[in-house]
Amino acid sequence: MNWILLVIAGLFEVGFASCLGKAKETTGMISTYWMAGFFVCLSISMLLLYKATQVLPIGTAYAVWTGIGAVGTVLVGILVFKEPATFWRIFFLSTLIASIIGLKFVSSH
Repeated sequence: MNWILLVIAGLFEVGFASCLGKAKETTGMISTYWMAGFFVCLSISMLLLYKATQVLPIGTAYAVWTGIGAVGTVLVGILVFKEPATFWRIFFLSTLIASIIGLKFVSSH
């Protein structure tokens, strides 16, 4: 259950980073709505991370949380914000995914 909370927390991290990107692209009230989304996603992400770290080792949980956020944010950048999908970006993104999976398998919880 705590791993599920951690994955959801990581997805909300992607949400708050994506909201920042959209807020940067907009103005006025639309930008304010994206910033509100940022704060909602940030709060949920932190709460779920806190809950997961009550059982999971903090080092592993934090690394997995940031890894999910990084991978997800890069993918959103490529798919939504039209950032380049170069060979090296995809290569290192793949190594990051492998590292996240590896941390899950070697964790004691």
